[in-house]
Amino acid sequence: MMNTFLRYLCLAASALGIGSIALAQDEYPVPKPTAEHKILAAEEGTWDATIKSYPKGPDSEAMVTKGVEVNTVLPGGLWLASVFNADFGDMKFEGRGQYGYDSIQKKYVGTWVDSMSPSLTVLSGSYDAKTKTLTYTGDGVCPLDGSKLAQKMVSTTKDDGSRQFTLYMTGTQTGGKEAKVMQIEYTKRK
Repeated sequence: MMNTFLRYLCLAASALGIGSIALAQDEYPVPKPTAEHKILAAEEGTWDATIKSYPKGPDSEAMVTKGVEVNTVLPGGLWLASVFNADFGDMKFEGRGQYGYDSIQKKYVGTWVDSMSPSLTVLSGSYDAKTKTLTYTGDGVCPLDGSKLAQKMVSTTKDDGSRQFTLYMTGTQTGGKEAKVMQIEYTKRK
């Protein structure tokens, strides 16, 4: 009975964000970061971003602006928290993401919210070690008409340590076809 009580107490504490209880730590160890988590941890730091967005379609002239992304690995090493800031003309933009690796589902997971969208995007993805590419997919909502908007986010780490991020969307605004809407070149600050 005491063992069952400790199990429920540990689960309740975890659900409330309290953490492990000292008595239950030996029986229920805290998860440790895996090799997959270390791939995300490599993105920790401050990154300068050059953003090319295509508001009139992928074949139009790109609008170019600058931004900054700050990534922090949370204590325990299981999650990467990201804050992205930029100016698009006179409009300030802020986005926030949380990324991790779900070792039960065997896939990368994440969420994204930003100042231009009223909905949360839930992401899942995979990593290709050969090309150093992390690809997430998720469904969002088009802020223009409320329709479903499928998203694909592709981030490739280059040999020099820089990253290239490309955002594709598919929805009524793209004629049902996948369209590149943004590309970001990231350089990590020293």
